[in-house]
Amino acid sequence: MVRFITKKLVNWKNQPHRKPLILRGARQVGKTWSIIDFGKKYFKGNIHIVDLEKHPEWHGIFDFNLDTRRIVSELEILLNTRIVPNDDLLFFDEIQSCPRAIMSLRYFYEELPELHVIAAGSLLEFVIKDISFPVGRVQFLSLQALCFPEFLISTGKSKLAEIILARPKVQSDIIHKTLLNELRKYLFIGGMPECVNIYNEKGHIHDIFDIQINLLNTFRQDFSKYTPYADKRCLNTVLSSVAKSVGQQIKYTHLSESFSIPTIKKAFDLLSLSQLIKKIASTNPSGLPLGASASERKFKAIMLDVGIMQQVCNIPVDIEYQKTDLLSIYQGALVEQFVGQEFMAAGQNELYYWARNAKSSTAEVDFLITIKNQIFPVEVKSKTSGRLRSLHLFLQTYQNCPYAYVFSCRQYAELPEQKLVFLPLYYSYNIGLRDNSPVNLN
Repeated sequence: MVRFITKKLVNWKNQPHRKPLILRGARQVGKTWSIIDFGKKYFKGNIHIVDLEKHPEWHGIFDFNLDTRRIVSELEILLNTRIVPNDDLLFFDEIQSCPRAIMSLRYFYEELPELHVIAAGSLLEFVIKDISFPVGRVQFLSLQALCFPEFLISTGKSKLAEIILARPKVQSDIIHKTLLNELRKYLFIGGMPECVNIYNEKGHIHDIFDIQINLLNTFRQDFSKYTPYADKRCLNTVLSSVAKSVGQQIKYTHLSESFSIPTIKKAFDLLSLSQLIKKIASTNPSGLPLGASASERKFKAIMLDVGIMQQVCNIPVDIEYQKTDLLSIYQGALVEQFVGQEFMAAGQNELYYWARNAKSSTAEVDFLITIKNQIFPVEVKSKTSGRLRSLHLFLQTYQNCPYAYVFSCRQYAELPEQKLVFLPLYYSYNIGLRDNSPVNLN
Protein backbone atom coordinates (compact mmCIF):
# COMPACT_ATOMS: atom_id res chain seq x y z
CA MET A 1 0.00 0.00 0.00
CA VAL A 2 1.16 3.53 -0.82
CA ARG A 3 0.19 6.57 1.26
CA PHE A 4 0.98 10.14 0.25
CA ILE A 5 1.35 11.08 3.94
CA THR A 6 4.83 9.50 3.76
CA LYS A 7 6.22 12.51 1.87
CA LYS A 8 4.95 14.83 4.60
CA LEU A 9 6.46 12.58 7.27
CA VAL A 10 9.83 12.70 5.51
CA ASN A 11 9.63 16.50 5.37
CA TRP A 12 8.90 16.53 9.11
CA LYS A 13 11.85 14.23 9.81
CA ASN A 14 14.25 16.54 7.96
CA GLN A 15 13.17 19.80 9.60
CA PRO A 16 16.04 21.43 11.54
CA HIS A 17 13.71 22.63 14.33
CA ARG A 18 11.46 19.62 14.38
CA LYS A 19 8.65 19.31 16.94
CA PRO A 20 6.99 16.09 18.13
CA LEU A 21 4.32 15.14 15.62
CA ILE A 22 0.73 14.06 16.25
CA LEU A 23 -0.95 12.23 13.39
CA ARG A 24 -4.70 12.74 13.59
CA GLY A 25 -7.38 10.74 11.86
CA ALA A 26 -10.47 8.63 12.38
CA ARG A 27 -10.12 5.03 13.43
CA GLN A 28 -8.99 2.51 10.84
CA VAL A 29 -7.68 4.99 8.25
CA GLY A 30 -4.14 3.58 8.51
CA LYS A 31 -2.34 5.86 10.96
CA THR A 32 -0.39 3.09 12.70
CA TRP A 33 0.55 1.32 9.45
CA SER A 34 1.70 4.57 7.83
CA ILE A 35 3.98 5.50 10.73
CA ILE A 36 5.50 2.03 11.06
CA ASP A 37 6.08 1.84 7.30
CA PHE A 38 7.71 5.29 7.41
CA GLY A 39 9.87 4.28 10.38
CA LYS A 40 11.13 1.15 8.70
CA LYS A 41 12.00 2.90 5.45
CA TYR A 42 13.51 6.19 6.61
CA PHE A 43 15.34 5.55 9.89
CA LYS A 44 18.71 3.87 10.05
CA GLY A 45 17.99 2.89 13.65
CA ASN A 46 14.91 1.25 15.16
CA ILE A 47 11.27 2.19 15.52
CA HIS A 48 10.06 1.82 19.12
CA ILE A 49 6.30 1.30 19.36
CA VAL A 50 4.65 2.23 22.65
CA ASP A 51 0.99 1.14 22.37
CA LEU A 52 -0.68 2.95 25.27
CA GLU A 53 -4.07 1.30 24.70
CA LYS A 54 -2.65 -2.21 24.60
CA HIS A 55 -0.48 -1.54 27.68
CA PRO A 56 -2.47 0.60 30.14
CA GLU A 57 -0.01 -0.41 32.86
CA TRP A 58 2.62 1.72 31.08
CA HIS A 59 0.63 4.88 31.80
CA GLY A 60 2.31 4.97 35.20
CA ILE A 61 5.56 6.03 33.52
CA PHE A 62 4.00 9.46 32.97
CA ASP A 63 2.37 9.78 36.41
CA PHE A 64 5.49 10.46 38.49
CA ASN A 65 6.71 13.44 36.47
CA LEU A 66 7.25 14.43 32.83
CA ASP A 67 11.04 14.35 32.79
CA THR A 68 11.77 13.06 29.28
CA ARG A 69 15.09 11.39 30.05
CA ARG A 70 13.54 9.42 32.88
CA ILE A 71 10.59 8.47 30.64
CA VAL A 72 12.92 7.28 27.89
CA SER A 73 15.06 5.36 30.39
CA GLU A 74 12.04 3.50 31.77
CA LEU A 75 10.70 2.80 28.27
CA GLU A 76 14.07 1.26 27.39
CA ILE A 77 13.63 -1.16 30.30
CA LEU A 78 10.06 -2.08 29.32
CA LEU A 79 10.95 -2.47 25.63
CA ASN A 80 14.28 -4.16 26.42
CA THR A 81 16.18 -1.97 23.96
CA ARG A 82 18.16 1.23 23.55
CA ILE A 83 16.40 4.34 22.23
CA VAL A 84 19.00 6.30 20.27
CA PRO A 85 18.33 10.00 19.51
CA ASN A 86 18.83 11.07 15.87
CA ASP A 87 18.81 7.43 14.67
CA ASP A 88 15.59 6.02 16.13
CA LEU A 89 11.87 6.80 16.00
CA LEU A 90 9.78 6.75 19.19
CA PHE A 91 6.12 6.10 18.37
CA PHE A 92 3.33 6.56 20.93
CA ASP A 93 0.32 4.74 19.49
CA GLU A 94 -3.24 5.31 20.76
CA ILE A 95 -1.91 8.24 22.80
CA GLN A 96 -5.44 9.46 23.54
CA SER A 97 -5.72 6.71 26.17
CA CYS A 98 -2.99 8.41 28.27
CA PRO A 99 -3.54 12.19 28.56
CA ARG A 100 -0.30 12.76 30.48
CA ALA A 101 1.63 11.21 27.59
CA ILE A 102 0.15 13.94 25.38
CA MET A 103 1.26 16.55 27.91
CA SER A 104 4.78 15.08 27.89
CA LEU A 105 5.27 15.93 24.20
CA ARG A 106 6.12 19.56 24.98
CA TYR A 107 9.02 18.41 27.12
CA PHE A 108 10.34 16.13 24.39
CA TYR A 109 10.48 19.27 22.25
CA GLU A 110 12.16 21.37 24.95
CA GLU A 111 14.46 18.80 26.57
CA LEU A 112 15.16 16.11 23.97
CA PRO A 113 14.63 17.67 20.51
CA GLU A 114 17.14 15.33 18.86
CA LEU A 115 14.80 12.37 19.39
CA HIS A 116 12.19 11.84 16.66
CA VAL A 117 8.80 11.45 18.38
CA ILE A 118 5.48 10.70 16.68
CA ALA A 119 2.13 10.09 18.35
CA ALA A 120 -1.11 8.87 16.80
CA GLY A 121 -4.60 8.40 18.10
CA SER A 122 -8.30 8.68 17.47
CA LEU A 123 -10.79 10.78 19.42
CA LEU A 124 -7.89 13.04 20.42
CA GLU A 125 -10.10 16.12 20.57
CA PHE A 126 -12.11 14.50 23.37
CA VAL A 127 -8.95 14.39 25.50
CA ILE A 128 -7.20 17.59 24.44
CA LYS A 129 -9.96 19.86 25.71
CA ASP A 130 -9.54 18.53 29.27
CA ILE A 131 -5.74 18.78 29.64
CA SER A 132 -2.97 21.35 29.52
CA PHE A 133 -2.17 20.87 25.87
CA PRO A 134 1.33 21.75 24.60
CA VAL A 135 0.24 24.46 22.17
CA GLY A 136 3.12 25.56 19.92
CA ARG A 137 5.27 22.62 20.99
CA VAL A 138 3.66 20.02 18.74
CA GLN A 139 3.08 19.69 15.00
CA PHE A 140 -0.07 18.12 13.52
CA LEU A 141 -0.79 16.14 10.38
CA SER A 142 -4.07 14.55 9.37
CA LEU A 143 -4.67 11.27 7.58
CA GLN A 144 -7.81 10.45 5.63
CA ALA A 145 -8.95 7.26 3.95
CA LEU A 146 -7.07 6.40 0.75
CA CYS A 147 -7.78 8.95 -1.97
CA PHE A 148 -8.46 7.75 -5.51
CA PRO A 149 -4.84 8.08 -6.74
CA GLU A 150 -3.63 6.10 -3.69
CA PHE A 151 -6.29 3.49 -4.43
CA LEU A 152 -5.07 3.16 -8.02
CA ILE A 153 -1.43 2.78 -6.95
CA SER A 154 -2.32 0.30 -4.22
CA THR A 155 -4.33 -1.83 -6.66
CA GLY A 156 -1.49 -2.03 -9.18
CA LYS A 157 -2.53 0.78 -11.53
CA SER A 158 0.18 3.33 -10.88
CA LYS A 159 0.26 4.53 -14.51
CA LEU A 160 -3.39 5.60 -14.23
CA ALA A 161 -2.54 7.41 -11.00
CA GLU A 162 0.29 9.26 -12.76
CA ILE A 163 -2.20 10.50 -15.35
CA ILE A 164 -4.60 12.02 -12.83
CA LEU A 165 -1.80 13.54 -10.78
CA ALA A 166 -0.36 15.32 -13.83
CA ARG A 167 -1.71 18.55 -15.26
CA PRO A 168 -5.31 17.94 -16.40
CA LYS A 169 -5.86 17.49 -20.11
CA VAL A 170 -8.02 15.63 -22.61
CA GLN A 171 -7.38 11.88 -22.44
CA SER A 172 -7.96 9.31 -25.15
CA ASP A 173 -11.41 7.74 -25.04
CA ILE A 174 -10.07 4.39 -23.82
CA ILE A 175 -8.08 5.96 -20.95
CA HIS A 176 -11.00 8.20 -20.03
CA LYS A 177 -13.42 5.26 -19.89
CA THR A 178 -10.90 3.13 -17.99
CA LEU A 179 -10.47 5.81 -15.33
CA LEU A 180 -14.22 6.25 -14.97
CA ASN A 181 -14.62 2.49 -14.59
CA GLU A 182 -11.96 2.41 -11.85
CA LEU A 183 -13.69 5.31 -10.17
CA ARG A 184 -16.98 3.36 -10.22
CA LYS A 185 -15.22 0.61 -8.26
CA TYR A 186 -13.83 3.13 -5.80
CA LEU A 187 -17.28 4.60 -5.13
CA PHE A 188 -18.37 1.25 -3.71
CA ILE A 189 -15.10 -0.04 -2.24
CA GLY A 190 -14.04 3.27 -0.73
CA GLY A 191 -10.64 4.09 0.69
CA MET A 192 -10.57 2.35 4.07
CA PRO A 193 -7.25 0.43 4.02
CA GLU A 194 -8.71 -2.89 5.12
CA CYS A 195 -11.30 -2.75 2.34
CA VAL A 196 -8.63 -1.98 -0.28
CA ASN A 197 -6.45 -4.84 1.00
CA ILE A 198 -9.32 -7.35 0.82
CA TYR A 199 -10.18 -6.19 -2.70
CA ASN A 200 -6.53 -6.66 -3.68
CA GLU A 201 -6.51 -10.17 -2.26
CA LYS A 202 -9.84 -11.41 -3.63
CA GLY A 203 -10.61 -9.12 -6.56
CA HIS A 204 -14.37 -8.92 -5.98
CA ILE A 205 -16.22 -5.87 -4.73
CA HIS A 206 -18.80 -7.93 -2.83
CA ASP A 207 -16.02 -9.33 -0.65
CA ILE A 208 -15.48 -5.98 1.01
CA PHE A 209 -19.07 -5.37 2.16
CA ASP A 210 -18.66 -7.49 5.29
CA ILE A 211 -15.50 -5.53 6.08
CA GLN A 212 -17.41 -2.27 5.77
CA ILE A 213 -20.09 -3.59 8.14
CA ASN A 214 -17.40 -4.60 10.65
CA LEU A 215 -15.82 -1.16 10.42
CA LEU A 216 -19.19 0.47 11.04
CA ASN A 217 -19.69 -1.74 14.08
CA THR A 218 -16.26 -0.65 15.35
CA PHE A 219 -17.22 3.01 14.98
CA ARG A 220 -20.50 2.40 16.79
CA GLN A 221 -18.78 0.53 19.59
CA ASP A 222 -16.73 3.68 20.13
CA PHE A 223 -19.96 5.56 20.85
CA SER A 224 -19.78 4.19 24.39
CA LYS A 225 -16.72 6.44 24.85
CA TYR A 226 -18.88 9.45 23.95
CA THR A 227 -21.53 8.67 26.57
CA PRO A 228 -20.50 11.37 29.04
CA TYR A 229 -21.17 13.87 26.25
CA ALA A 230 -23.97 12.47 24.05
CA ASP A 231 -26.76 9.91 23.82
CA LYS A 232 -25.57 6.71 22.10
CA ARG A 233 -28.91 6.17 20.34
CA CYS A 234 -28.85 9.73 19.05
CA LEU A 235 -25.31 9.26 17.72
CA ASN A 236 -26.46 6.24 15.70
CA THR A 237 -29.45 8.09 14.32
CA VAL A 238 -27.48 11.20 13.39
CA LEU A 239 -24.72 9.19 11.69
CA SER A 240 -27.29 7.42 9.49
CA SER A 241 -29.17 10.63 8.73
CA VAL A 242 -26.01 12.51 7.73
CA ALA A 243 -25.03 9.69 5.35
CA LYS A 244 -28.44 9.93 3.69
CA SER A 245 -28.24 13.74 3.52
CA VAL A 246 -24.91 14.16 1.68
CA GLY A 247 -25.30 16.93 -0.88
CA GLN A 248 -28.25 18.50 0.96
CA GLN A 249 -28.46 21.36 3.40
CA ILE A 250 -28.92 19.97 6.90
CA LYS A 251 -31.35 21.00 9.59
CA TYR A 252 -30.95 19.42 13.00
CA THR A 253 -34.67 18.70 13.18
CA HIS A 254 -34.38 16.55 10.04
CA LEU A 255 -31.60 14.39 11.51
CA SER A 256 -33.87 12.84 14.13
CA GLU A 257 -37.49 13.03 15.24
CA SER A 258 -36.80 11.39 18.60
CA PHE A 259 -34.40 13.84 20.24
CA SER A 260 -34.26 17.52 21.11
CA ILE A 261 -32.28 19.95 18.96
CA PRO A 262 -29.56 20.44 21.64
CA THR A 263 -29.13 16.66 21.90
CA ILE A 264 -28.93 16.28 18.11
CA LYS A 265 -26.47 19.18 17.81
CA LYS A 266 -24.25 17.66 20.49
CA ALA A 267 -24.25 14.31 18.67
CA PHE A 268 -23.44 16.00 15.35
CA ASP A 269 -20.56 17.96 16.90
CA LEU A 270 -19.11 14.85 18.55
CA LEU A 271 -19.27 12.87 15.30
CA SER A 272 -17.40 15.77 13.68
CA LEU A 273 -14.76 15.68 16.43
CA SER A 274 -14.31 11.95 15.86
CA GLN A 275 -13.88 12.71 12.12
CA LEU A 276 -16.61 10.27 11.11
CA ILE A 277 -18.38 13.21 9.47
CA LYS A 278 -17.20 16.58 8.16
CA LYS A 279 -19.25 19.76 8.43
CA ILE A 280 -19.36 21.93 5.30
CA ALA A 281 -20.44 25.46 6.22
CA SER A 282 -22.06 27.97 3.91
CA THR A 283 -19.93 31.08 3.51
CA ASN A 284 -19.63 34.40 1.73
CA PRO A 285 -16.74 34.18 -0.78
CA SER A 286 -16.05 37.91 -0.90
CA GLY A 287 -12.62 37.37 0.63
CA LEU A 288 -10.25 35.17 2.60
CA PRO A 289 -10.24 33.36 4.89
CA LEU A 290 -13.47 31.64 3.91
CA GLY A 291 -14.10 30.64 7.51
CA ALA A 292 -14.39 34.26 8.61
CA SER A 293 -17.92 34.52 7.20
CA ALA A 294 -18.97 30.88 7.61
CA SER A 295 -22.52 30.33 8.81
CA GLU A 296 -23.22 28.39 11.99
CA ARG A 297 -26.78 27.61 10.91
CA LYS A 298 -26.51 26.85 7.21
CA PHE A 299 -24.38 23.79 6.45
CA LYS A 300 -24.06 20.42 4.76
CA ALA A 301 -21.90 17.42 5.68
CA ILE A 302 -20.02 14.51 4.16
CA MET A 303 -18.90 11.19 5.60
CA LEU A 304 -15.45 9.86 6.42
CA ASP A 305 -15.47 7.57 3.37
CA VAL A 306 -17.61 6.96 0.32
CA GLY A 307 -17.56 3.18 0.83
CA ILE A 308 -18.74 3.55 4.43
CA MET A 309 -21.41 5.97 3.22
CA GLN A 310 -22.87 3.51 0.72
CA GLN A 311 -22.96 0.86 3.43
CA VAL A 312 -24.73 3.13 5.95
CA CYS A 313 -27.28 4.09 3.29
CA ASN A 314 -27.76 0.44 2.33
CA ILE A 315 -27.52 1.35 -1.35
CA PRO A 316 -28.75 -1.46 -3.66
CA VAL A 317 -25.41 -2.17 -5.30
CA ASP A 318 -26.80 -4.59 -7.88
CA ILE A 319 -28.91 -1.76 -9.29
CA GLU A 320 -26.76 1.32 -8.73
CA TYR A 321 -23.46 -0.20 -9.93
CA GLN A 322 -24.93 -0.84 -13.38
CA LYS A 323 -25.70 2.82 -14.06
CA THR A 324 -23.54 4.19 -16.87
CA ASP A 325 -23.51 7.80 -15.60
CA LEU A 326 -21.63 7.96 -12.28
CA LEU A 327 -23.52 11.13 -11.39
CA SER A 328 -26.81 9.24 -11.46
CA ILE A 329 -25.67 6.71 -8.85
CA TYR A 330 -27.71 7.27 -5.69
CA GLN A 331 -28.99 10.52 -7.22
CA GLY A 332 -25.48 11.98 -7.39
CA ALA A 333 -24.81 11.84 -3.65
CA LEU A 334 -21.93 9.36 -3.95
CA VAL A 335 -19.96 11.55 -6.35
CA GLU A 336 -20.50 14.68 -4.25
CA GLN A 337 -19.21 12.70 -1.27
CA PHE A 338 -16.28 11.56 -3.42
CA VAL A 339 -15.29 15.06 -4.52
CA GLY A 340 -15.45 16.44 -0.98
CA GLN A 341 -13.47 13.49 0.33
CA GLU A 342 -10.78 13.97 -2.33
CA PHE A 343 -10.52 17.68 -1.52
CA MET A 344 -9.94 16.89 2.16
CA ALA A 345 -7.29 14.28 1.34
CA ALA A 346 -5.57 16.86 -0.88
CA GLY A 347 -5.26 19.34 1.98
CA GLN A 348 -8.49 21.36 1.90
CA ASN A 349 -8.83 20.96 5.64
CA GLU A 350 -11.99 23.01 5.90
CA LEU A 351 -14.73 22.66 3.29
CA TYR A 352 -17.29 25.30 2.38
CA TYR A 353 -20.12 25.88 -0.08
CA TRP A 354 -22.20 28.83 -1.21
CA ALA A 355 -25.95 29.32 -0.85
CA ARG A 356 -27.51 32.60 -1.88
CA ASN A 357 -28.88 34.65 1.01
CA ALA A 358 -32.08 35.77 -0.65
CA LYS A 359 -35.70 35.01 0.08
CA SER A 360 -37.09 32.07 -1.93
CA SER A 361 -33.67 31.57 -3.58
CA THR A 362 -32.39 28.08 -4.41
CA ALA A 363 -29.06 29.18 -5.91
CA GLU A 364 -26.24 27.05 -4.54
CA VAL A 365 -22.68 26.02 -5.46
CA ASP A 366 -21.48 22.64 -4.18
CA PHE A 367 -17.99 23.57 -2.91
CA LEU A 368 -15.65 26.51 -2.51
CA ILE A 369 -11.92 25.76 -2.40
CA THR A 370 -8.82 27.89 -1.94
CA ILE A 371 -5.76 27.51 -4.16
CA LYS A 372 -2.82 29.91 -3.84
CA ASN A 373 -4.97 32.49 -2.03
CA GLN A 374 -7.67 32.46 -4.69
CA ILE A 375 -11.23 31.20 -4.30
CA PHE A 376 -12.65 28.73 -6.82
CA PRO A 377 -16.28 27.59 -6.93
CA VAL A 378 -16.85 23.92 -7.72
CA GLU A 379 -19.94 22.22 -9.11
CA VAL A 380 -20.49 18.48 -9.39
CA LYS A 381 -22.91 18.24 -12.31
CA SER A 382 -23.84 16.27 -15.40
CA LYS A 383 -25.54 19.30 -16.95
CA THR A 384 -24.19 21.37 -19.82
CA SER A 385 -22.67 24.78 -19.18
CA GLY A 386 -25.76 26.63 -20.36
CA ARG A 387 -27.81 25.16 -17.48
CA LEU A 388 -25.39 25.92 -14.67
CA ARG A 389 -27.48 28.84 -13.49
CA SER A 390 -26.25 28.98 -9.90
CA LEU A 391 -22.64 28.88 -11.02
CA HIS A 392 -23.12 31.66 -13.57
CA LEU A 393 -24.87 33.77 -10.93
CA PHE A 394 -22.00 33.16 -8.55
CA LEU A 395 -19.34 34.19 -11.09
CA GLN A 396 -21.28 37.36 -11.91
CA THR A 397 -21.67 38.23 -8.24
CA TYR A 398 -18.14 37.40 -7.05
CA GLN A 399 -15.75 38.55 -9.73
CA ASN A 400 -12.79 38.05 -7.40
CA CYS A 401 -13.06 34.35 -8.29
CA PRO A 402 -11.09 33.82 -11.53
CA TYR A 403 -13.10 30.87 -12.86
CA ALA A 404 -15.08 27.81 -11.79
CA TYR A 405 -14.55 24.07 -11.95
CA VAL A 406 -17.32 21.74 -13.07
CA PHE A 407 -16.80 18.03 -12.34
CA SER A 408 -18.66 15.49 -14.43
CA CYS A 409 -18.11 12.39 -16.54
CA ARG A 410 -17.30 14.41 -19.65
CA GLN A 411 -13.82 15.05 -21.02
CA TYR A 412 -11.64 17.98 -20.02
CA ALA A 413 -12.69 21.26 -21.62
CA GLU A 414 -12.14 24.98 -21.10
CA LEU A 415 -14.72 27.68 -21.83
CA PRO A 416 -12.80 30.94 -21.24
CA GLU A 417 -15.70 33.17 -22.29
CA GLN A 418 -17.82 31.65 -19.50
CA LYS A 419 -14.95 31.28 -17.00
CA LEU A 420 -15.58 27.53 -16.77
CA VAL A 421 -13.27 24.54 -16.68
CA PHE A 422 -14.89 21.13 -17.14
CA LEU A 423 -13.03 18.28 -15.50
CA PRO A 424 -13.61 14.53 -15.28
CA LEU A 425 -14.36 13.45 -11.71
CA TYR A 426 -11.08 11.56 -11.46
CA TYR A 427 -9.15 14.88 -11.30
CA SER A 428 -10.74 15.88 -7.96
CA TYR A 429 -7.68 15.18 -5.80
CA ASN A 430 -5.43 16.98 -8.27
CA ILE A 431 -7.53 20.15 -8.20
CA GLY A 432 -7.84 20.07 -4.42
CA LEU A 433 -4.09 20.39 -3.88
CA ARG A 434 -3.43 23.78 -2.31
CA ASP A 435 -0.18 24.20 -4.23
CA ASN A 436 -1.85 23.42 -7.54
CA SER A 437 -1.17 25.81 -10.39
CA PRO A 438 -4.47 27.28 -11.62
CA VAL A 439 -5.37 26.50 -15.22
CA ASN A 440 -4.42 29.23 -17.67
CA LEU A 441 -7.57 30.31 -19.48
CA ASN A 442 -5.94 33.09 -21.49
